[in-house]
Order: sequence, then C-alpha cells, then structure tokens
Amino acid sequence: MTATMPSSTPAGDAAPIIRMEAVDKWFGKFQVLSQIDLTVAAGERIVICGPSGSGKSTLIRCINRLETVQQGRIVVNGIDLTAGGRNVDSVRQEVGMVFQQFNLFPHLTILQNCTLAPIQSRGLSRDEAEAVAMKYLQRVRIPEQAHKYPSQLSGGQQQRVAIARALCMTPKIMLFDEPTSALDPEMVKEVLDTMISLADDGMTMLCVTHEMGFARSVADRVIFVADGKIIEQAAPQQFFSNPQHETTRNFLGQILSSQHAH
Repeated sequence: MTATMPSSTPAGDAAPIIRMEAVDKWFGKFQVLSQIDLTVAAGERIVICGPSGSGKSTLIRCINRLETVQQGRIVVNGIDLTAGGRNVDSVRQEVGMVFQQFNLFPHLTILQNCTLAPIQSRGLSRDEAEAVAMKYLQRVRIPEQAHKYPSQLSGGQQQRVAIARALCMTPKIMLFDEPTSALDPEMVKEVLDTMISLADDGMTMLCVTHEMGFARSVADRVIFVADGKIIEQAAPQQFFSNPQHETTRNFLGQILSSQHAH
C-alpha cells in the first residue's frame, strides 16, 4: 500500500468513524430524512438541534439501525450498516445509546441492568461484568445505588444509570437522544455534568438536545436540522454568533429566549 492519501481526505486524518451518504428515510409517504450527508471523526462531539419533528432523533437512530433507511449508505467504524445482517450486530456492539426515557428494566437492580448486555453479548463472566459496572457507576457518581431498583431512584439518577449501562459495553460511540428532556429542571445539570465529563474523556458523541449551554461548552460542531435536512453546521462559536440561515436564526431566537426565561 502506498502512502498517498485519497484527495478527499486531508492528510493525517483517519477515516471518519461515522459516514452517512445521501441518506433518505420515509415513514410511509412522509419523508423524514432527505439527502443527509454527515461525516464524524473519532473523538468528535456533535450536538444536533432543530425544531420538533425535524428528523434529528431519527437521524441518530439510523446510526445503530434502530431505524432502517430506504436510500443511501451509513458506515460506522468501517462497517457498512446498510448491508444489514451481522453488520448491524457488530455496529450495535460499538455504539451506546441513551434515550429520552431511561428504558431501564424495572425488575432488575441497577447493577443487573448494567451487567446484562456485557454478559450476554460480550461474554463476560458475572464477576467481570460487575467489576466493569461498578467502575462506570462510580464514573457517573452513583455507585451506592447499585443494589436498588430503578423505581427507587430519581429521574436524574436513572438517566445516569442509563449512561453507565451504555458505557459498560465499552462503546466507541455514544448517541444521546434528548437525554434531559424528560427530567425535572433541577436534575438536568447532574446529567449534563456526567456527559461533559465523558466528553472530556474523548468519547465520540452525538447528542440531540435543546440544551444550548451544553452545545456551547462541549460541542466541536453544532448541526441544525429542519424538515429532514441538515440546514447548517458550524463550530459553536460561529453557529451561535453568526447563523447563516433564517430558519436557524428563528430557531435560536426562540430557544434562547425560552431558556433565558427559566
């Protein structure tokens, strides 16, 4: 193999960890994503924002094939998701997901919630899985909750468990789908702080959120989605101070005024 890089890749840059090419997605007759092109570098932290119903949650759900796409290609960590089959399982092992609702198993303890997938899909022994789980429960600062059940925890604690549970699979990529929108306002900060500390570890992160303070402080890039299309993307500084599109300006005007009102 020669040392020359293909011209499309800047010298020194590795292949992107996520690549979406001309992705189209329909729900019935409604086109929810249209010609989405997106590349994400390993370690990059991306915030995706946009009005309700714009397709942003669908976009990240396509990255671990929770949603299938009708057109285009999605390559994650070198694996073509659109080829289906075993590729989907391989990708899901590398991609952690945290949802709006915490999706914990109510009949399992916090520790059991965290050890289930590593035992079943990574083949860890119970002792190994519990050691990993305790490490990540410590990481999200709730190791003392390990033997409780989800119903005994606050919403903020449950969401931190959901983050720890995803980390127990040692994913290369973390997807967050509005992780704070179901929480009471006083619990939002504890979850965002947990995410900020993950970002500091260099985890590749894609986060759909309306928390613009988080976008400003953590994101390498903010992507604005409206009507199923990527309308604008820029570094936070530029995105907030000088949005290029009227749709983006209107959205930011609404969301920033509502967040100041809190």
